[in-house]
Amino acid sequence: MNNNERLYPRHITAKVEEALLDTPVVFICGPRQAGKTTLVRQFVTEDRPYLTLDDQTTLLAARHDPIGLIRSFPNAVIDEVQRAPDLLLAIKRMVDEDRGAGRFLLTGSANIMALPTVADSLAGRMEILPLLPLAQSEIEGCRTNCLDKIFSGEIPRISSDRSGVTLQQRVLAGGYPEVLARPTARRRAAWGRHYVDALIQRDVRDIAEIDKIEHLPRLLRCVAQVAGQLCNYSQLGGQIGIDHKTTQKYLGIFEQMFLLKRLESWSGNHLNRLVKTPKVQFLDSGLLSILLNLSEIKLPQDGKVFGRILETCVHGEILKQMAWAEGDYRLMFYRDKDTYEVDFVLENQVGRLIGIEVKAAASVSKNDLSGLRRFCQVAGESFQLGIVMYDGTETLPLGDGFWAVPIAVLWDVKG
Repeated sequence: MNNNERLYPRHITAKVEEALLDTPVVFICGPRQAGKTTLVRQFVTEDRPYLTLDDQTTLLAARHDPIGLIRSFPNAVIDEVQRAPDLLLAIKRMVDEDRGAGRFLLTGSANIMALPTVADSLAGRMEILPLLPLAQSEIEGCRTNCLDKIFSGEIPRISSDRSGVTLQQRVLAGGYPEVLARPTARRRAAWGRHYVDALIQRDVRDIAEIDKIEHLPRLLRCVAQVAGQLCNYSQLGGQIGIDHKTTQKYLGIFEQMFLLKRLESWSGNHLNRLVKTPKVQFLDSGLLSILLNLSEIKLPQDGKVFGRILETCVHGEILKQMAWAEGDYRLMFYRDKDTYEVDFVLENQVGRLIGIEVKAAASVSKNDLSGLRRFCQVAGESFQLGIVMYDGTETLPLGDGFWAVPIAVLWDVKG
């Protein structure tokens, strides 16, 4: 645990508190070193002690006598529960005997609900809350949720208090607390290499059987090269000598470990004209930068490279804000067979749609609206708003429900 994590209150804390008041089991899931342990330690009490399955003795007990362990700790905070999935079956048994609220607060660095043996074990008994690396709004101490603001009909503007951190520095650093604590790009890269190696050598074995585990880091770096693009499994696998089915399986493992996400396309009722292939997006722009061996010094002059990393950053920030938003949102993208595209499509619980296009430039051109205008036509009455997020400072109307909005509203929104 990094002491720097304590400097950043997590916005999801209130949702954890709320869930513990009426739900027997609360599960905090997210990548390793995102701050899960720091968060759940706030909820440790004399009646709800802390256990971690990173401790070898506790892990041994959890794997060989899960019922006995849970009977010894009928209320507990249990860290890294993916290391002993059968423990969830023991927890289910105990919860079925006593459905008291807030009995177990669990964390996991893998999406164990994707495992067939535990997928249904705690249905109706457990609330799952995602915790990704630090949101930029958490770093800046901004509690206003940009997504809720937009869907409420208010176009966000940045506050007058601007951070001294440049957009490029923010995007390349990402949100892992340990990365933010390291002073140089070289030290951040060293952390990233160790982090990926540790995940693959330790955590992958807890969730999957892999014959040739050496393929995984090579594939991850190949995927980093095509982040933000449509997912071509055959092409990716061909670079390291594996078939498309194996590639698809391995990407599923990376998803379970919260390294990346396959973003689905918005379909509506126009399936014949839309591209159905998912995009692959990383969850943290800092880790992506490390995998691409990029720093401010090494960043190419070609703006397309930074544009892709910026899109990754916005993707991660939207997912983080979705986790603690008041509304319930779904994140997708839009692309049709005429290659009109919108980077992100957000849908709320009543089917209203917002399109978001991300631009690294400090100004917006007419061409930047082409994908949003096509999406507006296709979405029809469900379309609420089209936004071009750009590296500027002013929120400006572009006519017909389209707006230019600074990217900084994701962490510096006014009001």
